[in-house]
Amino acid sequence: MRLISRKTLLLFFLPGAIFMGAFLIYPIITMVIDSFYKIDIMGNRIFIGAANYIKAFTAGGFLKQLRNTLLYILIAVGTETILGILFALLFELNYKGSKIVRTLMMAPLMIAPLVAGLTWKLMMSSSFGIVNELLTRFHILSSPSDILWLADSRWSLLACCIADIWLTTPFMMLMILAGLQGLDSSMIEAARIDGASMLQEIFYIKMPMIKPILLTALSIRIIDAARTFDIIWSMTEGGPNSSSETISIIIYKTLTRFNNTGYASAMAVIFIIVLVAFTLVFMQSLWNPKKKI
Repeated sequence: MRLISRKTLLLFFLPGAIFMGAFLIYPIITMVIDSFYKIDIMGNRIFIGAANYIKAFTAGGFLKQLRNTLLYILIAVGTETILGILFALLFELNYKGSKIVRTLMMAPLMIAPLVAGLTWKLMMSSSFGIVNELLTRFHILSSPSDILWLADSRWSLLACCIADIWLTTPFMMLMILAGLQGLDSSMIEAARIDGASMLQEIFYIKMPMIKPILLTALSIRIIDAARTFDIIWSMTEGGPNSSSETISIIIYKTLTRFNNTGYASAMAVIFIIVLVAFTLVFMQSLWNPKKKI
């Protein structure tokens, strides 16, 4: 078989390289350059050095959005992981009808985040939403207006987290279930013969063995939750009083509503650096050789 020349291989990679350069590398370089300028609505540019970065950590209120983002990740991803493990362990039993239930659980994955956000916005309405109506009928609330999910700063971020949990728990469940179904059954059978209980089997055998898969799913979800925009914007637009405003939301508002391109670029650069640093640290801990259990 004739070997393909290096020039031919480069030609195959050329379309991908052009696409990456035009839609990824060039915008990032432009964004980094813009972050050092003050750009008005007419496009006039004034070099201000690191002033936008200083503003992001001081007067700009960027730290509040960072706190909201971290809280969003902690609540949403933490709950999704716990529920994903529980559902995966349940479906691993392969009981009668488990395949039908598992298929039904995949339904949220087929829905776009924007549509999911709009759906939950209607469901959490204090006027006609089904969530408060059910809570009232079960006597958890005295009236549907007791909790204003989207209009109360105490509940708005949690409401967005609930929509995110509903939307992406099936993803965590699928990843963990795939790991559980790929385990060596001989080790589990040996543990059962030795008298291991179900909890010991789960915590000392199954969970350690699927740790790489679990960490991979966690890293994907943490990065995805950190840049969440669709759900929050369709439900609250970051309100009320910036209580559900995350980094993605404040960057969008700064760019489109306030026309402050330089400041928005500086926040985006900081955000990208944080995500890249997290990814590198997480992947290093994932792929480093571990001691055998």
